[in-house]
Amino acid sequence: MTAGRAISQGASPPLRLPAPLRFGQRARPRLGDLLMADDQLRRDLLTRIEMRRAAVQAFLRANRPRTRRRANLIILLTSVSALATAGPALGGEPFAQNIQNLLALQSDSYVWRILCLLALLVSVGGAVLTNLSKSQDDVGRLGAAEAVNADLEGLSSLLQFGNLSVDDGVKLYQQYIAKIPFIEDLPGEDRGHRGPPPQGPGYYTPAPPGPGRYAQPPPGPAYRPPPPPPRR
Repeated sequence: MTAGRAISQGASPPLRLPAPLRFGQRARPRLGDLLMADDQLRRDLLTRIEMRRAAVQAFLRANRPRTRRRANLIILLTSVSALATAGPALGGEPFAQNIQNLLALQSDSYVWRILCLLALLVSVGGAVLTNLSKSQDDVGRLGAAEAVNADLEGLSSLLQFGNLSVDDGVKLYQQYIAKIPFIEDLPGEDRGHRGPPPQGPGYYTPAPPGPGRYAQPPPGPAYRPPPPPPRR
């Protein structure tokens, strides 16, 4: 009796077992395993991006007010230096006489000395702050940190909601962080254990354990000792 005649008469078809693997041959990974591995790599990359963004934002919070205060102080000192030298240059002898009478000084030479000393001090202070700002490149570092913070935010959005692959995301991440070598990771971060990033659509969420032989048994009633026997 042939196989086709047996199937037409209602008999079950013969089972086809998969061919055994040869020596040294590896089994092909299933599609579900590949998706789960890619999803785990995507989670790790998103976690690393969030950690780097936290370090960048901490750098901006610490350095942005200081850079602004230093820039405002430089502007103030240069303005005071200009005013200290503009008065005698424009007013001449009447200006010095008026300052002498206002401060009740014995000679107008004290007026010139005070103005020259004030102009010298504020000029030196402004020059020192300007050179410090240029040597540390505060403005350039601040601009680079702000740009990288925006780039990392866009990369995180592409990995969560876009079609960007993990390999392309890693390349972009390395390009972005190469622009801010002066920003270190936050101290006290556990690099071995990272919390999960905020989940978006498309992430694999393991199902809760159902009732089975591996499920935890429900807690039973607490043990209570029997009451003591009544005394006779």
